[in-house]
Amino acid sequence: MQNHLRKLLNISFACFAFAISARAQTTLKPAPTAGSADASASARQALSLASRGRCKEALPVLKRTMAHLADKDLRYRVGMAAARCAMSIDDSATAVETLLFLRRDFPDDPEVLYVSVHFFSQLTNRAAQELAEGFPTSVQVAKLNAEALESAQKWDEAIAAYRQLLAQNSALPDIHYRIARILLDESSGAKAPEAKVELEQELKINPESAAAEFILGEIARQAGDFDPAIQHFTRASKLDVGFLEAYLALGMSLSSAGKYAEAIIPLEQYARMEPADPAGHYQLAMAYSRTGNKAGADHELQLQRDALEKAKTQRAPNTPVRQ
Repeated sequence: MQNHLRKLLNISFACFAFAISARAQTTLKPAPTAGSADASASARQALSLASRGRCKEALPVLKRTMAHLADKDLRYRVGMAAARCAMSIDDSATAVETLLFLRRDFPDDPEVLYVSVHFFSQLTNRAAQELAEGFPTSVQVAKLNAEALESAQKWDEAIAAYRQLLAQNSALPDIHYRIARILLDESSGAKAPEAKVELEQELKINPESAAAEFILGEIARQAGDFDPAIQHFTRASKLDVGFLEAYLALGMSLSSAGKYAEAIIPLEQYARMEPADPAGHYQLAMAYSRTGNKAGADHELQLQRDALEKAKTQRAPNTPVRQ
């Protein structure tokens, strides 16, 4: 659940990266190997320029040649140099394009991942600074400030900041949702009734909020109110067909309500989309068992065992495995 909610909260950045990725697929698309010798020579000259800090001269050549290079090591060095040069001369679009290119060609390289973390962090900080300096009284700056308070777990101050935003514009989306999340986090669920009111207000403003529907479903499910939980999870899964946890939660709620046959469809969908999660296979096995499908139940239990075993070999030390 938390992974998906984090994605929803960072949707604007995801859209930006998606747009840049589409550009990268066209501007940095690998070319035929013809002329690769010339590309290699040009690339090496550009690397020499970059090493001496002459990034403005080097970057156009690095960018032009890196997708044409047959030599994987040279392509890697050119890509890394292009990313560093782009950041040094404040060419954010090229930096993102290049990093996405490197992530595609070298997805398991720790240095690429490390540099990506730092570069994207720099891009975020730069954008935040430009926003604050250029539009100091804007709603967006006020939201960033409130989000910073939330991240620092200054709950009361964050809620006050969000309330101030609503006082200025009661129709702002996402604000009631954020208040609800704080209420749930700070009280470990004890303030669920207050959070529910906020989420209902959020849906009046933003009826397509899958996150609000999902949390309303969780509040109902944890209270044992399975019919409203089913309704909220169903809406969440329809509003966002990629919201995996909504399928799992829907299946679990249907099973808890004794509707085992109906639970099978969302649980099958979850297990198919998230095969590495033992919980999905276990829940599906239970639904199969309750509907008389012994073979299906046995198969899913075996998949659950396999997923648990795989998770044990891959997880970091002292990291629990969800069952």
